[in-house]
Amino acid sequence: MQQITTFFFGNTSRLRWIAFWAIGMVLIGQVAQAQQGLELVPIQPFRTPATTTVMYSSAKPAALGIPFFEDFSTSLNQLDPALWVPGSGVSVNNTLPINQPTVNVATFDGINGNGLPYVFSGDGQAYGATDTLTSQPIALSPYTLADSVYLSFYWQRKGLGDLPDVEDSVRLQFRLPDGAWRTVWTQSGGVFSNNFVQQFVRVTSPFFHANFQFRFQSFGKQTGSFDQWHLDYLYLNRGRSVFDRYIKDVACRQTVSPYLKRFTAMPLRKYRLNPAAETADSVTTDINNLFNNFNFTTFRFTVRDEVSGQLVQSSQELSSPQISSLSSQRKSQKPAPFTSATGSRAVLRAKFDVLTTDNQNPSILGINLRRNDTISGVTMLDNYYAFDDGSAEVGLKINFSQSSVVMQFPATGSDTVSAVRLFLAPNGENQTGQVFSVGVYANNGGSPGQVLGQQAFPAQYGTGRNGFVDYKFDKAVVVKDTFYVGYTQVSSDSYLSVGFDRNTPFTNQIFLRLGGASSSRWEKNTTVQGALMLRPVMGGSTSSTLVTGVADEPLAALRVYPNPTSGQFSWDNPALSQIDVMDLSGRILQSIPTTAAYRTATLSPSLPEGMYLLRLSDTKRTVMQKIILRK
Repeated sequence: MQQITTFFFGNTSRLRWIAFWAIGMVLIGQVAQAQQGLELVPIQPFRTPATTTVMYSSAKPAALGIPFFEDFSTSLNQLDPALWVPGSGVSVNNTLPINQPTVNVATFDGINGNGLPYVFSGDGQAYGATDTLTSQPIALSPYTLADSVYLSFYWQRKGLGDLPDVEDSVRLQFRLPDGAWRTVWTQSGGVFSNNFVQQFVRVTSPFFHANFQFRFQSFGKQTGSFDQWHLDYLYLNRGRSVFDRYIKDVACRQTVSPYLKRFTAMPLRKYRLNPAAETADSVTTDINNLFNNFNFTTFRFTVRDEVSGQLVQSSQELSSPQISSLSSQRKSQKPAPFTSATGSRAVLRAKFDVLTTDNQNPSILGINLRRNDTISGVTMLDNYYAFDDGSAEVGLKINFSQSSVVMQFPATGSDTVSAVRLFLAPNGENQTGQVFSVGVYANNGGSPGQVLGQQAFPAQYGTGRNGFVDYKFDKAVVVKDTFYVGYTQVSSDSYLSVGFDRNTPFTNQIFLRLGGASSSRWEKNTTVQGALMLRPVMGGSTSSTLVTGVADEPLAALRVYPNPTSGQFSWDNPALSQIDVMDLSGRILQSIPTTAAYRTATLSPSLPEGMYLLRLSDTKRTVMQKIILRK
């Protein structure tokens, strides 16, 4: 009989990140349906023409010995090939879990190692095996049941991601001498907790052989980042028992807070105007004591510009309160303003090196537990503003046509917006080319006001996970002090999804307008906590002509009328040279060349009633106009 023991880890009172679940939402897993027309959805990559082929060595590695230990703290976005068989599909990250034991976990979901779904399904309901994390061979032939060999690990459902349903599961299997796999532990979904659970599984007689392996395998939707499980702190060794729960290890854990007071990134030239005012009052992280006794720690805090190599700050905490057993402790330091920047950009890395006694009388001989005593965060001082950390936990959709969502940027002084850097999160269908509008708005008493610039773009996807694309205005948009940047959903049946960072501290900047300017007003988001992965790129020329995009306000200089129309329409501008009629996904249905002498055209009789987009072009600009066909 397989011996399995479960312990619960974590303190619900310390949870800070999931408060908004109670505010009128259905939990993700059934798809989180928010109020105000906003919906948080798992990221679902779509089929691409070609995927990257990763070549792995065919050489068989020598079997490992025990102890086997992995806390993923030395990995980021990839696994240690000395410990793990390549091709697992899991993601190593520190943004999706809640109350993780140590920095970084391995996350299981329905996306493979190339960032694509395991199965491309039109209805998104394909179900089966997803990620599989397999250890390299481990030599257990010298041991017997009397050696009391146990594998322990911590696991969590969902975190900040998607909750596995009751029919979803994760399992642990051990490899038999003949190469077959036997399931020794399994866990189903359906129940959310912010705690990690510590699990013990004993290695029994059939598995003491020279090429023992273990593997974790998840089962759920195979079409995207659904049904997520998080795994941490795996430890296999002899001489253990179910009471061997406590490791003398004080580890860094939570993501380092931003160096800046109001943003996660901002233009360096703007930061230089008042470094002290823009620098955060404190930079924080926390440490976690996995031992059943108190401990004392200190830390060194450094800030370094990775572009110039300049050391901006180095300070030492000489004493601190003891950290109690099985508890966490906040670490904080006041950052020094970066007053000596000389280049056009800076990359500031703020790092905590926690000084612990993990290497004194270690709990695990041969394993350096100080490996998880360092954690850092990066702040970009470049040419853009950001509230996100560059990692999307979910996507955000507006479920209404002609609706807009923007973020408020409390900047200072005059500037120009030359582009908007946006992460469009795949949501199961390829929406490349679908027309949407990017806009910049003035401030009107704390809400979006006058449209300062607006331009239509075909949707594009970036490369890799969390890939941004720059949507560049033909003419930079002039802004002063606080301004707003966002996008307008044009299509009525295919809604774009934008990457959404749920663990940023900057969560109060989103405004929403449903149904267009004439039918509703701007409302501040009170439903979802987080930030859109949308970044205004600052600086640029204002000398060329601005493409004003899908405009709620009619364009006097370049437009057609009447609207609605029974099929025929006219225009007044003799410079209009080309009209393209498109559906709301951006597909061209009809092209109409024009002349200065004849200023009337007719829509194709084959077009059914409905809303269309007209792309109106002259020699200097292109404008998008909505038109309604009523026969």
